[in-house]
Amino acid sequence: MRTASGRRRAADLRSPLASCWTLDEDVVFLNHGSFGACPSRVIDKRIELIRELERQPLDFLVQNYAARLFEQIAFLEDFTGARRGSIALVPNATSGVNTVLRSIPFEKGDEVVFGSHEYFATRNAAVFHSSGAGAKAVEVVMPFPLSCDGEVLDAVMAKVTGRTRLVVLDHVTSATGLVLDIAPLVRELGWRGIDVLIDGAHAPGMVPLNLSSLGAAYYTGNCHKWMCSPKVCAFLYVRPDRQSLVHPLAVSHLPADFESPASGFQLEFMWNGTWDPTAALCVEAAASEVASLVPGGWPEVMASNRARVLEGRALLSRMLGIEPPAPGEMIGSLASLPLPWRGMPRPVPHFAWIDPLQEWLRKERGIEVLITALPAQRLRLLRISAQLYNGPGEYEYLARSILEAPAGLL
Repeated sequence: MRTASGRRRAADLRSPLASCWTLDEDVVFLNHGSFGACPSRVIDKRIELIRELERQPLDFLVQNYAARLFEQIAFLEDFTGARRGSIALVPNATSGVNTVLRSIPFEKGDEVVFGSHEYFATRNAAVFHSSGAGAKAVEVVMPFPLSCDGEVLDAVMAKVTGRTRLVVLDHVTSATGLVLDIAPLVRELGWRGIDVLIDGAHAPGMVPLNLSSLGAAYYTGNCHKWMCSPKVCAFLYVRPDRQSLVHPLAVSHLPADFESPASGFQLEFMWNGTWDPTAALCVEAAASEVASLVPGGWPEVMASNRARVLEGRALLSRMLGIEPPAPGEMIGSLASLPLPWRGMPRPVPHFAWIDPLQEWLRKERGIEVLITALPAQRLRLLRISAQLYNGPGEYEYLARSILEAPAGLL
């Protein structure tokens, strides 16, 4: 049903599986990638845990907490293919990135290499922590559009020198939505004695993971995005031979404080002051809930979301006359298309600033979609997401709405 203004009712365009989420029926939600969305049954479970916590905080946090927490960690180690004792929980991938960068003893003359498509917080952290020690942050200008994954590998390796101490790279680039084949890069750098920190904020639940075989020294990923856990919950993987270097941002307990089968690395991250652990205690429930929504479990969830976003990208590309900027093999559950460059507001934009076209789509058509920018490369990007609740009609509605937007917004 379309109103006189051209606005469609979001509930009419969604997948039947949308009933498993609590999304606003008046919003076409094509931005799962920014913060995720938690299924309603998992929200209910978290509410039960909050009530249990507040009913008897000492029982919850002292008597039962540790065993429950390590059950979730063990599940995540299985889900990501990580060795036992190698995963700790952190609030979000940004915390994971900062934890590693703050822990590494950089020296004057060291270089930290990072990609130009990195999430802004990761780029800022790389610059901040390296410069504080007199090291140098080196940015790799990543190609976009591009024809193959090898172009990214070549661009990164061209910036690696004998002074490179660490390479920081997204597994799934935030703005451009590219799934990078990071395994060859990790191997090549490993042969040169260079460690890699992978920011996998979007990867868990979007692409299969086997962190043990990948071999990266450090990997962090969010559970509240594509795994659909409650916010805020993420993990940090540290390869066993690097665990003695890495310590939490807030130091509380040390390995000698407890007798436990968990690794010393895990014990340091177990209790860093009072916090609400209920999101972390829902990770397995969220993963099980999402997997149960389709017959093929997680492999089908990932394949279905990828097919959705590729279909949406093809439709938008055709209707808007924009050539896809990357091969389909590099797409997971996110996809971006370049829009005409409009520049950025000056002075520095307000914290809540969003692109005028994104604002118009949100207010006039009820569409929540990301339009972001990489100013240094003069890239303005329309990024769509795909989750089980999305239907093909939502992408067509987005394309038609963009075509009907006022002159000057596109």
